[in-house]
Amino acid sequence: MNRSMGSRNLYLIPYMLWIVLFVVAPILLILYYSFFNVEGQFTFENYAKFFTPVYLKMTLSSFWYALLITIFSLLIAYPTAYLLTRTKHKQLWLLLVILPSWINLLLKAYAFIGLFGTYGFTNALLETIGIGTQQILFTDFSFIFVSVYIFIPFMILPIFNAIEELNPSLIYAARDLGASPFTTFRRVIFPLTLSGVKAGIQAVFIPALSLFMITRLIAGNRVITLGTAIEQHFLVTQDWGMGATIAVFLIIIMIAIMFISGQGKRGVPHGKK
Repeated sequence: MNRSMGSRNLYLIPYMLWIVLFVVAPILLILYYSFFNVEGQFTFENYAKFFTPVYLKMTLSSFWYALLITIFSLLIAYPTAYLLTRTKHKQLWLLLVILPSWINLLLKAYAFIGLFGTYGFTNALLETIGIGTQQILFTDFSFIFVSVYIFIPFMILPIFNAIEELNPSLIYAARDLGASPFTTFRRVIFPLTLSGVKAGIQAVFIPALSLFMITRLIAGNRVITLGTAIEQHFLVTQDWGMGATIAVFLIIIMIAIMFISGQGKRGVPHGKK
């Protein structure tokens, strides 16, 4: 017994080293830098500066766009995942949905620049049908559209798995008891697949908060988020302290979201009883 426990602890060493080196150490380094200004002097000024209207507005903007991206992703992903579970070759279709996530993000961004540009395919199509050339690139629409396209596989996958694990006899029982398709979905299917929805929301909302490449390439810096501010401070203004401070608050927000969604997941099994 002791020998097996010792071998298990031995296997945990690489995992713990990975966590310490690539999770704990970077967070501590960011926390350390957040207490220094541009001149390298120790200060709490960065934290006071974060609560000024400029950064608070930026935080609200990040939340707003992340919320929109998450909502649109969910509205598209849930029916898509449900239909995928009903298709004949569902694993193949699921692979085709996930396949775009294997392509480099920068390549996808430049592909959409070509599609949404003034002389791109989308404007050519609008010209053909008589609408005329429109400014699609560098707008809120293009930013949200491309972001949803990028994140939607991460929303579909957990929902698909949750629907796949759903016992079909529960749906048949609801129908036998006279429940309409909408009532069956509202009272049976959706509550029992809520864990997948929460996992999908977590997988989309958290990274959507810190987007920066898409804001620059697709939105043309019209959309300013916390991720954009961090990039600007580290690479342009060289104010690492302020960039690290924003990153600290972003990490706190992400941990809070993970904790809230984790609390919700623990409540799911009680609802199944």
